[in-house]
Amino acid sequence: MMTIVLSDAARKQSIASIRRYFGEELEQDIGDLKAGLLLEFIVKEIGPSIYNVAIGDAQTYLRDRVADLEAACSAPEFAYWPSSTVRRAK
Repeated sequence: MMTIVLSDAARKQSIASIRRYFGEELEQDIGDLKAGLLLEFIVKEIGPSIYNVAIGDAQTYLRDRVADLEAACSAPEFAYWPSSTVRRAK
């Protein structure tokens, strides 16, 4: 099972964003502790759903790129001689 871990900087920014949201949108002042607990809940409860969608999107993107790999990366073989000047072996 994959655990979603935020960096310290992302955690601090997330807590600040949650506090701002509560203040501006809900007109409620919450502290760092409550915002941190809400963030922890969101990461554990909702985060995996978002993560799984992102993994699915990445798989689709890579599958599409791999499917087109031959067209995107292949080189013509035996292209030294123009096709009109190919000689037959005797």
